[in-house]
Amino acid sequence: MAVPGDPPNGTPDGTGGGDDDFRSDDFPSDEYRSVVFDEDFVRAARLQEYSAQERMGEHARAVRSRSIWSGGSAPRTSTPGRGARQGMLLVLLIATAFAVAVYMGLRNPYVPPPGGPAQALTSTVVPLAPTTAVPGGLPPELFAESPAADYRVGAAGITLPAVRRTHHFTDVQVVTALSIAKDYLVQSSLDPDVLAGSATRPVRVLLDPDQLAQFDRSMTSPSGDGRHAATGWLVRFDPATAVMADSRVRVSGTLAFEEVAQDVLEVTTDHTFVYAVRPATGAPAAADGASLFTVRRELRLRFDRDDLSARRLELASAYVMAGPQDCSADPAGGFRPLLAGAGPTTVGPAASDPYASGHPRRSAGLCGVLAPSATPGAPVSPAP
Repeated sequence: MAVPGDPPNGTPDGTGGGDDDFRSDDFPSDEYRSVVFDEDFVRAARLQEYSAQERMGEHARAVRSRSIWSGGSAPRTSTPGRGARQGMLLVLLIATAFAVAVYMGLRNPYVPPPGGPAQALTSTVVPLAPTTAVPGGLPPELFAESPAADYRVGAAGITLPAVRRTHHFTDVQVVTALSIAKDYLVQSSLDPDVLAGSATRPVRVLLDPDQLAQFDRSMTSPSGDGRHAATGWLVRFDPATAVMADSRVRVSGTLAFEEVAQDVLEVTTDHTFVYAVRPATGAPAAADGASLFTVRRELRLRFDRDDLSARRLELASAYVMAGPQDCSADPAGGFRPLLAGAGPTTVGPAASDPYASGHPRRSAGLCGVLAPSATPGAPVSPAP
């Protein structure tokens, strides 16, 4: 029979039992003998240490995990760091939404949508007939004795006005429009290749894409119909008639700007260009050589915000007077100057009503008189 001090699986072999193995003097009192285990009992005892998970058993977590997406409060387990990642994602979403809101707020809510397609150019080209023989000479002498003696040379004669903002366009946008207008005048009135009729691209690249088809037709099939005159878009000479005798073109004129609509800025140019020309190779030449040819161009250029961003323009209208020319010559494809020594010509048939509304046509016989004493660009009267 086992006693309270025996090991659970009995006494190991070779060991004594009972209390005889204990000396009474090992313990101060007999009352502890029933609870003291000998060395063999301790070695024979089976001990098992449970893990922390096993100690928890089926108990629920003390802290509930709440999902930021479900909005519920049901307890759920989550992997370590999942809450932090979800929080970071939420912060990123909030930051993105804030950035979008700021960007939309900084944009001008009153910027109008882009305008419609560009309108076709309307142009009038009036030849000016001389009333006296065309004087000839060396270019410097001719310029010095002409009203263009004080004109500036080339692009220096195209000066910009004082700039101010308009109701819907900033001063920077106004400056951009004026600089594009100046570029157009330089390329279409001063570029040597354009003047010689051998190039059109420097002018073409500055035009609104909606006007390119009209421009191309004007270059390939010019016509005096008020829409397809090459000389309405640019200045060029008939290469079989005259070439430049001096590259230093004299220029004088003005630019002005005005906001004509909420999304349209208009620039008006009024410039006089004085060229020294001579007969083309093979053409009869006078002993005096060169002569002067005067072209006055009044242009209306329009810009919307897309045009300003792309550095292009819409040429709305052109009114051009050029001479000395024979009224019987068609200037739509290129100017044909009357050169040094040429005498006065018959003015030709007058238009029935040169001041009538609408676009004058070459068939109407519109022609002007080049007054020798008038300054270049001065008003001329229609032929009687």
